[in-house]
Amino acid sequence: MLRIGCHLSSSKGYLAMGKEAVKIGANTFQYFTRNPRGGKAKELDENDIKLYVDFAKEHQIDQILAHAPYILNACAKDEGLREFAYNIMCDDLRRLAYLPESMYNFHPGSHVQQGTKKGIAYISGMLNQINEKQEYHTTILLETMSGKGTEIGRNFEELREIINQVEDNSHLGVCLDTCHIFDGGYDIIRNLDQVVAEFDAVIGLERLKAVHLNDSKNPFNSHKDRHEKIGEGMIGGIALSAVINHPKLKHLPFFLETPNELDGYQQEITWLREQYISD
Repeated sequence: MLRIGCHLSSSKGYLAMGKEAVKIGANTFQYFTRNPRGGKAKELDENDIKLYVDFAKEHQIDQILAHAPYILNACAKDEGLREFAYNIMCDDLRRLAYLPESMYNFHPGSHVQQGTKKGIAYISGMLNQINEKQEYHTTILLETMSGKGTEIGRNFEELREIINQVEDNSHLGVCLDTCHIFDGGYDIIRNLDQVVAEFDAVIGLERLKAVHLNDSKNPFNSHKDRHEKIGEGMIGGIALSAVINHPKLKHLPFFLETPNELDGYQQEITWLREQYISD
């Protein structure tokens, strides 16, 4: 069964997101834990969460993906910004303890001319600090990035190094973004099998927990990050349908982050379900 969803607004709560997902034919979804540019999260509504959990069980929605705000930069040059990232992640993980089978995705960040080695040390240091301060069961996902500017995560090796430097990394995984890795120089059009094999050799496929399924406005190896609707970008529908049908990927949850409203997401989900080949 294809597990497919899209990014939904969390403004009306979890139950509302669950109902929107079902309405457009999705059986999972992604959402921001708070305003993507930062700020305080809404107060937890435990009744809404309970109603959502019951609704999710009824409609077979599982493994939803919480996305950290974009402003979170665990390897920022400014110590205050790094502390801000730490506090946000701690608060988000505390909240996610109320949601079974949820995962938490974040952009590793930008080292801002400090160098990749120092940036990776800051990221892994924050994750080690979180491990020391609190117990949680949410799987944390490092997202693959396109390599624009001074981003960390521009290749599989950088993500592997972050994982290596986290003392208890049993809870760490990776979210693979098709737009990002294509823009970053991984040719998923012509060499998807090779890209999957390289991921397995460097990181290990057991760490791959989710896929952001996006087309790209930019050409291969451009090191930019502009998502496009499925089939309307430089990757194309044929290559992306191959991703959802790849024998080592098809069991994963897929999340659309394409420039769409709900009706556009519904059309993409319908089309992708038509392309999916069941076991």
